[in-house]
Amino acid sequence: MIKEVLIVEGRSDVARIRASHIDVDMITTDGFNLRPATIEQIRCAYEKRGIIILTDPDSAGERIRKYLTERFPQAKHAFIPRKDAIANNDLGVEQASPEAIRAALAKTRCVVFEPQNIFTIQDLLAARLNGTSDAADRRAAVGARLGIGYGNAKQFLKRLNHYGVTRAEWNQAVTDIDEVNDSERS
Repeated sequence: MIKEVLIVEGRSDVARIRASHIDVDMITTDGFNLRPATIEQIRCAYEKRGIIILTDPDSAGERIRKYLTERFPQAKHAFIPRKDAIANNDLGVEQASPEAIRAALAKTRCVVFEPQNIFTIQDLLAARLNGTSDAADRRAAVGARLGIGYGNAKQFLKRLNHYGVTRAEWNQAVTDIDEVNDSERS
């Protein structure tokens, strides 16, 4: 059983996670409703067991994640890549495969209080994650490997420095996507 309580958006997410045979307690936000009673329930879980925020990889999910992170700064975060959360013309946790959900939870990260300034925009440019026609796809692939999700260049750089990504993890992720791209071209 996962020690922390998983925070998800809705009942469909809960059903999908249960169907994935993941033993975890969950609280739903009911989208961005976040009633006072729900916030209080999350606060209690946060203080007693810790929480992991797993929202949909869309703009609404990111708004919920940001809102909760401001209130619960030591929350852990799990991200399902967009490509793994699309099915039936819909995007969300409830569309993800059990493997994608387990992979996201295995890569759970915590925001660090003292953000590191390890990575700069120069790193993104050198890895072709900014300023190229395929930069968004490359950021999505690196974000999936690192477990930090997708973001535009500014958001991605912030996540690199705030989620404790190491230089070794970065180098491996960039190497991995370059190898995949090279093999696809062959």
